[in-house]
Amino acid sequence: MSKARADRRPRVTGRTPRITWRAAGTAVLVCSVTACASLSRKQQGAIIGATAGGGVGGIIGNQTGSTTRGAIIGAVVGGTIGAVIGHQMDQQAKELQQNIPGATVARVGEGITVTFASGLLYDFDSDVVRTDAADNLRRLAASLSKYPKTDLLIVGHTDAVGTSDYNQQLSERRAAAASNFLAAQGVHGDRLRAVGRGETEPIADNNTETGRQLNRRVEIAIVANAAVRNP
Repeated sequence: MSKARADRRPRVTGRTPRITWRAAGTAVLVCSVTACASLSRKQQGAIIGATAGGGVGGIIGNQTGSTTRGAIIGAVVGGTIGAVIGHQMDQQAKELQQNIPGATVARVGEGITVTFASGLLYDFDSDVVRTDAADNLRRLAASLSKYPKTDLLIVGHTDAVGTSDYNQQLSERRAAAASNFLAAQGVHGDRLRAVGRGETEPIADNNTETGRQLNRRVEIAIVANAAVRNP
């Protein structure tokens, strides 16, 4: 398998950090499959968001096709508070677009998504943040320090080349590496959640190299923390 065809081989590089998935069990109990079946996606998001914030975006992600979007849906509050959060997110998104070259920044609901192509952050089959990419994460950390009342869900993704188990592990290691890097820059660990989704949430065709490159990415959801959403 050529380097162009794969983004993983059976070796582990760098440190394997701890993955956090807090309160997932609680949220599943609150919003079981049968209980949530009759609810809209927004209603499901409200239940899960009130229970565990962005930490379980993957549950809603199964419905929306995107764990990061699911995390933002789960943090929606609406009304006057939502308008205030939205204004702050507008300002932060503009700054991120200006200060982080190469990243794709988008406003979604009452949150922000920041997407990095994995090739911008990591070498081939590595979970070690590239030296020339570290500045992008430092700038993100500086923005997070300026807007401290937010939480992050960092989600790793791969293409579908290779085994699904290895893809899952690589996506977890890369998400955790980005999380740990931000923590080392002073972002409090309680604000950070890191998960891997492997090859399960493609955004392009895995049958083409262009599509596979798009699918290999790290997505970050930025949402207001629980104290802001529930004053």
